[in-house]
Amino acid sequence: MTNVFSRIEHTRTADSVVYQIEALILEGVLRDGDRLPGERELATQMDVSRPILRDALKVLEGRGLLATRPGGGTHVANVVGEVFAKPMRELIASHPKATADYLEYRREIEAVAAELAATRATEADKALLSRIVTRMEEAHASRDPAIEAEIDVEFHNAVGECAHNFILLHTLRSCYRLLAEGVFYSRARIYHLPGAREELLVQHRAIFTAIHEGDPAAARKAAVDHISYVQKASAEAELTDERERVAGLRLLHRSDAQALARQTGPKTSRTKRSAAADREIG
Repeated sequence: MTNVFSRIEHTRTADSVVYQIEALILEGVLRDGDRLPGERELATQMDVSRPILRDALKVLEGRGLLATRPGGGTHVANVVGEVFAKPMRELIASHPKATADYLEYRREIEAVAAELAATRATEADKALLSRIVTRMEEAHASRDPAIEAEIDVEFHNAVGECAHNFILLHTLRSCYRLLAEGVFYSRARIYHLPGAREELLVQHRAIFTAIHEGDPAAARKAAVDHISYVQKASAEAELTDERERVAGLRLLHRSDAQALARQTGPKTSRTKRSAAADREIG
């Protein structure tokens, strides 16, 4: 991991270490699953004694922000995933209306995020977004919908980071976690709709351009237009899947019926011939 930790300048206490690591998690610098440097290295980077560092890590682990894996070091805990507990995730997944509500919520909150990002994004933020858009274009050129869908979420996460609002950032991350876990519609499925891949790329570029040029109104509009399109495309993909399901059932049923007819046809003819012969004999 790149060194994101800084020296504790004044009072070298466990509280100071706790505060710095908490801030890095809150600011989105440290993400779920990130592994912290080893104890010796981290103590050196922060310029504190190892006993002080151990006390700080113990406090953070007690608060559920860090987790120690046997033989695997210390990692940032799954704090984002816990925003929606498992029972709530299962409840949301079992109700179709939740998908519509989810996209409606995303449309409004991402509009705010894009607008703030256009106002607050730093040069480093813009550089990060530019790299993500470049990778998005490369994935588009390679025609890999699964990778495009993954970078899609990464892009929106980055826009949330550019807004420089802690609550907005973590709220968005929790929303995208639900998406990544498949609680809602399959993102990759939308990319298979005719013309969808090209349209989504244009929309992401529009959001990026507005943020890069510092145009809040254009950024908000681009974000709203994007999610509105996703709402429409999701409904269309769902309708297409339902049509394919019904068509498949029809095909299966008719194939079975024809097979049954072929099996019973000759037998019926023989029966009729036998009956006719019986009448002649009689």
